[in-house]
Amino acid sequence: MQDYLDLEDQSIRQLSHGDIVDGTVVRVDPDEVLVDIGSKSEGVISNRELGMRGDPNAIQLTEGDEIKVYVLQPENEDGNVVLSLRRAKAEGIWTEAAEREQAGEVVEAEVREQNKGGLIVNVLGLRGFLPTSQVSRQFANQPEELLNQKIQVKILEVNRKRNRLIVSQKAAMDEDRARQREELFEKLQVGDVVKGRVSGLTTYGAFVNLGGADGLIHISELSWDRVNSVNEVLSVGDEVEVKVIKLDHELSRISLSLRQMSEDPWETIEQRFPPGSLVKGEVTKTKKYGAFLQLDDGIEGLLHISELTWEHVEKTEDLVKPGDKLEVMVLNADKVRRRISLSLKQLQERPQGLPEQPAQDYSQYNDYSDEE
Repeated sequence: MQDYLDLEDQSIRQLSHGDIVDGTVVRVDPDEVLVDIGSKSEGVISNRELGMRGDPNAIQLTEGDEIKVYVLQPENEDGNVVLSLRRAKAEGIWTEAAEREQAGEVVEAEVREQNKGGLIVNVLGLRGFLPTSQVSRQFANQPEELLNQKIQVKILEVNRKRNRLIVSQKAAMDEDRARQREELFEKLQVGDVVKGRVSGLTTYGAFVNLGGADGLIHISELSWDRVNSVNEVLSVGDEVEVKVIKLDHELSRISLSLRQMSEDPWETIEQRFPPGSLVKGEVTKTKKYGAFLQLDDGIEGLLHISELTWEHVEKTEDLVKPGDKLEVMVLNADKVRRRISLSLKQLQERPQGLPEQPAQDYSQYNDYSDEE
């Protein structure tokens, strides 16, 4: 008999303060609820825990309900276990918050108020803190604009003992942006035409937000014309339609082109500017080896210093300067090398006694060269 009693005692659940256990409602009295929790005695929940009758937030329990309860006292003066339904629910939420943190999930939070260090938020029914340093970049300087809004956050820290819950909007936004970037890379193909908004300018190009990721229009892909400064063509906030010319999945880089949205003017250059034809142009810049003339949109030609006049010329600027409008002869147009050689002296009378010389091709010069 003693062995049987010892075995029965071992089968009875041993309870401690703070335990959360499953139970079954066995009776609902006016002042308390009796719950079977597998202990040697039934547990009791005070009706004060359930709320006032008629209160929409009051908890309604009936016999047979399966519930989770929190052990407030393993045994009171009557030998019953004192239980709490609300504490079990609160602890369950803390447990859920810890699980969400471990899983790295994004959760919704409601911004309630602002204090010196950041924002107070409601997360899963818990009071959480969003430090100013963890507010998204969009609202970093004006976090008060988030008040009374619902936002997405990631849980950074759960400390039940200290009732501390720290969240980050920035981490949630970064994760969402990473997801959008991945989806964008899966969808994009080289040659696609996409729309975006200019998000930033640099000395080497313009960044375009495509929704989930930024692509770069290199300065050389802005226009068929030569571009000295990016802001000559684009400004932050401009909406543009561009072509995808390169995708680098490893580096998450998207290369874009604005100029390829229009026809390349050099494709028909040899037909439009045949040798011997006369054209008009404006001097755009001078070099020690000659002057460059704008002949058409995206088309520049070189007037070499030796083709300025039949006489010897020391400096290009002695005869022409930027802004001068000239009529010149085409010596050569090279579509492959994208260069045109021009002559001014071929339109002048050749001095008597000067030996006959064939027109030269100076298309090897360009505005990045300082050759004589």
